[in-house]
Amino acid sequence: MLEVGTGFHGDLSGRENIYLNGSILGMSKQEIDRKFDEIVAFAEIEKFLDTPVKRYSSGMYVRLAFAVAAHLEPEILIVDEVLAVGDAAFQKKCIGKMKDVSRNEGRTILFVSHSMAAVQNICDKCLYLKNDELMEYGSTELVIPKYLLSSQASSTVELSDRSDRMGNGAVRFQSIVFKDGTGNVINNAQCGSALNIELTLLANPKFDLSYLQISIGVDDENGIRITHLSNSSTNQIIESFKEGTFKVNVNLPNVPLKQGGYTLTLFSSVNSEVADWIQEATVLQVETGDFFKTGKLPEDSQGNFYINHSFNLVK
Repeated sequence: MLEVGTGFHGDLSGRENIYLNGSILGMSKQEIDRKFDEIVAFAEIEKFLDTPVKRYSSGMYVRLAFAVAAHLEPEILIVDEVLAVGDAAFQKKCIGKMKDVSRNEGRTILFVSHSMAAVQNICDKCLYLKNDELMEYGSTELVIPKYLLSSQASSTVELSDRSDRMGNGAVRFQSIVFKDGTGNVINNAQCGSALNIELTLLANPKFDLSYLQISIGVDDENGIRITHLSNSSTNQIIESFKEGTFKVNVNLPNVPLKQGGYTLTLFSSVNSEVADWIQEATVLQVETGDFFKTGKLPEDSQGNFYINHSFNLVK
């Protein structure tokens, strides 16, 4: 499965395309007849089954296409990034189907993806490939952290050449460096320990350099925004600054995030106008740590982050 919907004909109805696409994928007519109701139920397009698919929305088209492909019964099913389509609810449904095929039907799935959350949900074992070389093989929980760590080419993430940025250029992010509480450069942060995010910026003298706002969006492995660091929220807006290169340090006294990889988006504004905005600027890898300083590691399966709290018996 390289791309869902390959072989669909726009002038044919959903019903006709189920048979056409199923045949292209190697299913017999008897097999399609037997699974027809399951395919339609999975796709959730009963009301539009006899409507030409060219009139479907993109979401309906994808749901029907994946529903047909998901009901194949090969001994080995190779799936290449096709789950990066549809809305969140449908993606969750697709992942559930893949898990069911693998664990309950006893068939092998070779799942190729850059989505670590999807890999973690579906796969028991992982192959990490880089430049045609096998870098790591083993349990998913051990291979994913090594992949995320190696995805950072160096301790300093260079941003000056990033072309996929927005803003008027009053300031530009040049680089980002992670440091521990004592100022040592690190690749990985640790839960419960101090983290300093050092941002290097370049100010353009052609602009009125005042009222600098900087924020960092933190997304989890599913691409969901889980928190937001901003000098506006802390009431620490930089009212004036000079042209040229300067640094801004963002301090987290104790990282509250559970183990995993977190994507950082960088944003800046000068005089309330967007100056620089880089989506997915880098990945912050967080290792498990003693957040509560009790000598015990917190449970990793309960949520995305930890909150300092205490319990007291009230008599």
